[in-house]
Amino acid sequence: MPFALYLLGLAVFAQGTSEFMLSGLVPDIARDLGVSVPAAGALTSAFAVGMVVGAPLMAGLARRWSRRGALLGFLVVFLGVHVVGAVTDSFGVLLATRVVGALANAGFLAVALVAAVHLVEPDAKGRATSTLLGGVTLACVVGVPAGALLGQLWGWRAAFWAVALVSLPAVVAVARSVPGGADHSDRPALRGELRSLRSPRLRITLLLGALVNGATFCAFTYLASLVIEVTGLGSGWVPVTLALFGLGAFVGVGVGGRFADRWPGVVLGAGGIALCVGWCAFALGAGNPVVALGLVFVQGALAFGVGSTLISQALYAASDAPTLGGGFATAAFNVGAALGPWLGGTAIGAGLGYRSPVWVSAVLVALSEGVAGVVVLGARRYREARQGRTRASWPA
Repeated sequence: MPFALYLLGLAVFAQGTSEFMLSGLVPDIARDLGVSVPAAGALTSAFAVGMVVGAPLMAGLARRWSRRGALLGFLVVFLGVHVVGAVTDSFGVLLATRVVGALANAGFLAVALVAAVHLVEPDAKGRATSTLLGGVTLACVVGVPAGALLGQLWGWRAAFWAVALVSLPAVVAVARSVPGGADHSDRPALRGELRSLRSPRLRITLLLGALVNGATFCAFTYLASLVIEVTGLGSGWVPVTLALFGLGAFVGVGVGGRFADRWPGVVLGAGGIALCVGWCAFALGAGNPVVALGLVFVQGALAFGVGSTLISQALYAASDAPTLGGGFATAAFNVGAALGPWLGGTAIGAGLGYRSPVWVSAVLVALSEGVAGVVVLGARRYREARQGRTRASWPA
């Protein structure tokens, strides 16, 4: 893999830390700013909504710029809003910074996904995607637990300052290593790209990605509360739990990247079923620390292995939309990231307890498997019907 791809992963690491770190900070933010835990959890949904809106919008806007210029602009804005978030005493302002930060993150990731697949051979999109998303999983392994630890030692604001500081070397790395230039001759017309995004295969892939990612964020957003309230572990175990999830995610992306280009059906079919069963087992066994901690690792691996494979399949399906494909893939996955925490918070608010988000995650993955099964069965029957008509038209 090209070295520039790993440097893009460094920036994704900073952004992934910001996106995921709230799962370890939600209780502290709720207490400090005087809001409920579900309300603080809405910060994750707000970030995801910004990603949904911002991904196609920013990707379209970035068509006018060089890829390096777009990446730098988005990254500088991302850094700035974290400084504002670190100093504000207003929940409303914090909410606004999450939305603006998400717009910048969405634009960066959309452009970075396209840049990544242009740095490798056409048949290596799965590996390129998994390498880039390795920054997200590394954020789960190191950044998110470190953010939770900083929050426990010096308050949740310290985690926001840390994200801003980590973003500084990422700015320098992108400026020095990502190819510049403003040659847009290799980019097709916007109208042509939009037409290519009507592909049924792409739409189904994006729907499955939204459902799987919704399940991941639903459980992950309230993982700290589950560990404390249901598993019975102290708050000191929260960074450990988040690190286990991140370590599993790192393994899942690595393994998924090796098989996503050759056997995506196996990864999505078997992995999706295992993911659904795992969420059910987690909900049932959350009261046992050994079971809970073991399944945190397993579910992290399965969730990111399946999720990263879906992203690469979306990029394959959007090969005729090289600048907007990454934006729509980012948007679809963050529809799930917005929906998941909201559904989990609604279940908690309804008095169903802190296990309920995990059950919601199981339902979302089961729904994705059901949709995939219907599509596969329908495609098979369509092929059989066409073959039957072809044979019937042959002369006797």
